Amino acid sequence: MPNMQNLVQNRSNLPAPIAPRVNFVAALAFIAPVALGALATLITLNPVGAIVGVLLGFLLAQSPKIARQWERAVVLRLGKFIGLRGPGLFWIIPFVDSISTWIDQRVITTGFAAEETLTSDTVPVNVDAVLFWVVYDPEKAALEVQNYPQAVSWAAQTALRDIIGRTSLSDLLRGRERIEDELQKLIDERSNPWGVTVQSVEMRDVIIPAALQDAMSREAQAAREKAARVILAEAEVEIAARFAHAAESYRDNPTALHLRAMNMLYEGLKEKGALMLVPSSAVESMGMGGLLGAAALRQQSLTGSKETPE
Repeated sequence: MPNMQNLVQNRSNLPAPIAPRVNFVAALAFIAPVALGALATLITLNPVGAIVGVLLGFLLAQSPKIARQWERAVVLRLGKFIGLRGPGLFWIIPFVDSISTWIDQRVITTGFAAEETLTSDTVPVNVDAVLFWVVYDPEKAALEVQNYPQAVSWAAQTALRDIIGRTSLSDLLRGRERIEDELQKLIDERSNPWGVTVQSVEMRDVIIPAALQDAMSREAQAAREKAARVILAEAEVEIAARFAHAAESYRDNPTALHLRAMNMLYEGLKEKGALMLVPSSAVESMGMGGLLGAAALRQQSLTGSKETPE
């Protein structure tokens, strides 16, 4: 039922194929005979003139028609198609000719949707789209299909459901442009015999179940966490390689090693009250005993402690 209500709301914005028209020329065609008949009645004091004027005015008022710049009128004579009229002023034979349809040749937008439609991987989705189409052949639109706006709307909806049914959810979310092009071609093939061509199709929204959204969010979060850990591991490998290269440089240069040790202590003691933990192996290999004693005295002077450093 909600799907049917949406279709009714969408088609309420479509152009009406038949609409009553009142124009200035028809009003003049009616008023002039009525005025002449009334004048004849006043002169002759005979009501026949007024009656004839009203009948003639009513008859003449049916003849002039005005089509707007973007419209074409489909004229039938005794039920047979005789041609298109418009834009502008044109005349028909009253009670013999009739206008079956006023065709709007501007670009028309039609909203349509496919609700609770299963994808190829059995995921229910709601897809909302907009169709941009135009009537290029008013004669076919009037004669080949009963109600061309409604037919285009139904064709668009069925084509959308068809494409969703043979498309996976991932392709539906990632390949919108491809699906829009395919949808345009499919609707165009169905509507071309009606004198209608589709200019473009735009998918406005794709709604998936909330539970699936949560699962996809967790999957994306896990993928990002995995990528972060891989990057961290690659950084550790690169750091280890750099340390190995640095160790090769320090092995044959004790002076550089001592300078590096002093720099490490300086960096560690820049902040007041800093605590340095140095492995005993580093003290022996890097000759940091004297440096650590100096660092301890500096730490004692900074903190104001009177205890003898170990």
